[in-house]
This record gives sequence, structure tokens and C-alpha cells, in this order.
Amino acid sequence: MRGLVLVFCLSLLTACGYHVSGKADLVPKRIRTIAIPAFGNATNNYKISERITSAVTREFISRTRYRVVATPDQADATLTGAVVNLISYSTVFDPATNRASGAQVIVILQVTLTDRSNGTVLFTRPNFEFRERYEISVDASTYFEESEVALERLSRDVARSVVSAVLEGF
Repeated sequence: MRGLVLVFCLSLLTACGYHVSGKADLVPKRIRTIAIPAFGNATNNYKISERITSAVTREFISRTRYRVVATPDQADATLTGAVVNLISYSTVFDPATNRASGAQVIVILQVTLTDRSNGTVLFTRPNFEFRERYEISVDASTYFEESEVALERLSRDVARSVVSAVLEGF
């Protein structure tokens, strides 16, 4: 009898309608290859678009079933993007030196996934915003340029979010 009750309870738990996030794929099944050309860049930071393009490409390769190809001519779909804005500002100041000891960087992207066969936009996000905080050393002798490392972390976060948004339609 206990076994029957246990099986019944387990069946209720598995049939409740909940599912693990990250398992949906809203891209049509006929899409097998995706081209990810270099993202455009409307900012003064020349490295940011390269970092984000590389991170998004790595994330698609590692997390999805899609084959990433070099040119849109060889792909079923094309993921285009542009870094629209990059804003960096101080958030915390050291009271003793009055120097910035914390900063935040904000990156705003435009991302679109287009089906090459018919030109249908499968996913678009015109104002995709990402933020990353980092610390700044106030001691000149131990100063380390943390903004580059922060941009690298931000690029990885962007890549994870872009791939998740494309796959799950968020």
C-alpha cells in the first residue's frame, strides 16, 4: 500500500506543469546553422563589440545544437548585433581621497536573429541592457585596471543572456 501511495505522490509531482528553465527551443527545427558576423559598434570602446561577438559565438557553440558558421551565405539563420551604447560611471567614492573606488559599466545592444530562407525575424531585442560593477583601487601603488576584466565578465553575461533569450524567447 505504501508503494502505491508513493507512486501516486510522485506522479502528482511530475505532472504539475513545472519544467526546468533553459530547455525550451523556440527556434524552428529546420534551423541547423547560424552565422554570427562581427557585431557593430557605435561606441568609443573599440574592443567591446569583438569581445561580445566572440563570447556569443562561444556560448552558441557550447550550449546549443547549432553549428556556427563563418558567413551568412552558409547559414540557415543569421544573428546580427550592435553595441549601441557603453556608459561607464563612478558609483562609490573613497571619503579619504575623494577618488572613485567603485564604478559601473552599462552596455546596450541590439540583437536580431533572422531566418535566411524567408527573411523572417525569429528574435529581436532592440534595447538589450547589461550592467557590471567593479572596484577601483584608490592606492596608486597597487592600482590595477579592473575595467577590462569587468568588460570581459560583462561579455560572458551578455553571451549567456543572448543565447537564453534567443532559445527561450525571453
